[in-house]
Amino acid sequence: MENKHIKWSGNLQEEAVTLLKSGGKTIVCPTKVGYIIATMDRVGLERKFSAKNRKRNKPGVVLVGSLEQLDELAEMTPEIKKIYEKCWEEDVLLGCILPWKASGKQYIPADGSSELMSDTRGTSCFVIKFGVPGEQIAAKLWTDQQSLLFASSANPSGKGNRGVVAGIGEQIEHEVDLIIDGDDYVKSIQPDKTVDTRYEQGVMISFVDAHGQLVPEQGNQRSVEPAPVLIRKGLDLERIMFHLSEGYHSWNYRHGEYY
Repeated sequence: MENKHIKWSGNLQEEAVTLLKSGGKTIVCPTKVGYIIATMDRVGLERKFSAKNRKRNKPGVVLVGSLEQLDELAEMTPEIKKIYEKCWEEDVLLGCILPWKASGKQYIPADGSSELMSDTRGTSCFVIKFGVPGEQIAAKLWTDQQSLLFASSANPSGKGNRGVVAGIGEQIEHEVDLIIDGDDYVKSIQPDKTVDTRYEQGVMISFVDAHGQLVPEQGNQRSVEPAPVLIRKGLDLERIMFHLSEGYHSWNYRHGEYY
């Protein structure tokens, strides 16, 4: 494609869906907090890591287009489901570290993708409500052929995400196959924020212990360990902390613990 840049139309970007389905492709897509690189398979994941010069020890990000898809893929307790449901209802960006259901693993491409989109514990970060442009693509891929969309922030590893397509850097721009420009959409989510005060990422919560097993349900018990850990602050932090406090008597705030 000679000109990789297209402007987000406000609707499903069919070009991106067609391109991803063709295999081994990567796109840049706007989200609520900036831009991501997204792909569907092992070749695309390899290209993503290459473009970002990124270490491979972090949990893979799975972009989820519906709560039904989430339930099909990830192990969750009723307490975890409730937090996802609340965030879905309120259009709140949320990513949680969870184990895969044994039955959910059938949807991971059988091309070696699993080692690049999960960590050594076999967990991934399942993200909802990350932004309309990507949500539309993820939902379409799942509806059409039960395909998954894997992602990572579209900025060189260790460098900030300025929320503009010009900030993705030359290497990423050169590597990817298609770039959906949506600076206006990104700006609309945090209209009163500057480059210095805006959130560059979404909140991430770990619902697993050191071995990748789900933390226990708490019910009305207090001082339960292991407990959920908020490992990354970000957009809608206050709403998510409220829902965590409503659902759990015990949880930890450890920004940056995983990273």
